[in-house]
Amino acid sequence: MSDYLVQATNLHKSFGYTDAVDGVSLQIKAGEIYGLVGSDGAGKTTTMRLLVGALLPTQGEISICGYDVGKQAEQARSMIGYLSQRFSMYEDLTVLENIRFFAEIRGLSSTEWLPRSMEILEFVGLEKFKDRRAGQLSGGMKQKLGLASALVTRPRLLLLDEPTTGVDPVTRQDFWQLVIKLVSAREGDGVSVIISTPYMDEASRCHRVGFMKMGRIIAEDSPSNLRARLNGRVLELRGSPINTLRHVAHQDAGVEDVAAFGDKLHVRVLEGQADLIMKRLPEEIKSAGGTLTDLRAIPSTLEDVFIALSESNHD
Repeated sequence: MSDYLVQATNLHKSFGYTDAVDGVSLQIKAGEIYGLVGSDGAGKTTTMRLLVGALLPTQGEISICGYDVGKQAEQARSMIGYLSQRFSMYEDLTVLENIRFFAEIRGLSSTEWLPRSMEILEFVGLEKFKDRRAGQLSGGMKQKLGLASALVTRPRLLLLDEPTTGVDPVTRQDFWQLVIKLVSAREGDGVSVIISTPYMDEASRCHRVGFMKMGRIIAEDSPSNLRARLNGRVLELRGSPINTLRHVAHQDAGVEDVAAFGDKLHVRVLEGQADLIMKRLPEEIKSAGGTLTDLRAIPSTLEDVFIALSESNHD
């Protein structure tokens, strides 16, 4: 018996001449939160749909809890809870009726689904809204209802496709607390979560991250190991005018890239160049008529790493 709840090998999915997924392989352990991270069009949603069996791969194999998704689709799907990108509940039904619908589709009897539904509603914080129609819920509450419906059958694997896109920061925080609580509470049962997101702060909450670009996973590791790839190679630059600072930094032979982060710049430098650049950049900025407020070495962020990897993976 494999240690992995999910094993996907060399997945390809083409639509016409477009390779939406191009050679993706995944191995997800029990109790793991795995983040598929990338911009729109990277292939995250297509990968999710392949894993849940909603799409058939052009090439490759998928195993969920030991079941071959291609040959044992029903058994594999019975192990999965899936929350799609778009709200897919019935808006005319109440919160409880929606959960009942999804529970009965999966074969749960009334003696099973009712106590389970109430338990799940309490877990996600919707117990007081069980009789409210889904169409009258806020965006954050709709996401919680989607999560509750995905959890009602006690899945071993939870697939969450950009679940926090379009909701406010407080709701995003609440949703993540639920996901972390879910994995912690059911670690003994071996629940795993695969979550797709474009947000790097969410990626940092995952046990492991797969950066996706143009249908491929271009890097995969823990957030801390990914950040370590740029140890000592990121400088934070503040001053004005910011366009002058950006131009001057770009001209330095030891600088690989300059990216804006709000009102400051992240300067990615070549290995071993940080100290030299910190000595010469202030004078270069002054000579160009700019004003330097602050220049210092900082720990790299996942966004720094993703930008660097994306540049090095141009076809």
